[in-house]
Amino acid sequence: MLIDTHAHLYASQFEEDRTEMIQRAFDNGIEHLFLPNIDADSIPGMLALEEAYPNQCHAMMGLHPCSVDANYKETLAMMEKWFEKRPFCAVGEIGLDYYWSKDFVAEQKDAFRTQCRWAKALDIPIVIHARDSLDDLIEIVREENTANFRGIFHCFGGSLEQAKQIIELGFLMGLGGVLTFKKAAIGKVVEQIDLKHLVLETDAPYLTPTPHRGKRNESAYIKLIAEKLADVKGISVEEVGKVTSATALNLFGVT
Repeated sequence: MLIDTHAHLYASQFEEDRTEMIQRAFDNGIEHLFLPNIDADSIPGMLALEEAYPNQCHAMMGLHPCSVDANYKETLAMMEKWFEKRPFCAVGEIGLDYYWSKDFVAEQKDAFRTQCRWAKALDIPIVIHARDSLDDLIEIVREENTANFRGIFHCFGGSLEQAKQIIELGFLMGLGGVLTFKKAAIGKVVEQIDLKHLVLETDAPYLTPTPHRGKRNESAYIKLIAEKLADVKGISVEEVGKVTSATALNLFGVT
């Protein structure tokens, strides 16, 4: 079994072949697909996928840091109401992004803390977006940490020291296509991290693994990431699938 813990399968890039793309994932042994939300506009498509595949697609709810703007509080209020209507597997995708813009850093931090508190109150995990902001996020997670606070640092690309801090906080790291890139330093870090702290993800349609780099990513390519992780760790692909899948299902409370 393999699991894609992070895929934007509602994205417009899949408009023409979404059903076939999802079937390819199933054909490649991917049994669960976890769908992070981005903003108000992504909600309908995400929920439609969950309705179409209730046993395989699992929706999150959250405001992506790149979608935090001057009206973020109104968007958060709307999203908070969604948690009153129905359950979600996680609060996500939330976090800090300093790469695209630093116009709303204070607002991003406030939105992140607010959504962390939702997760703690609801006893569900968070899924963290960290771009050029990992140290700040680790610090905030440490400040917010409680016994039931848990989640994934999605698309982890940090140092061994940062990985150790994340593990100490009881969080997991998501590994995606970057692991397969020839010059990626993350492989050396991952060598030294116990498999039980790692989960697999595509971030589809983005961050496509080698040998498809430069093309659209899709959940079927989890297999390529699992193969690379097995190679890095010197273990079988079956062991990678077994351990990372059990970790993911336990985190999200899916049976």
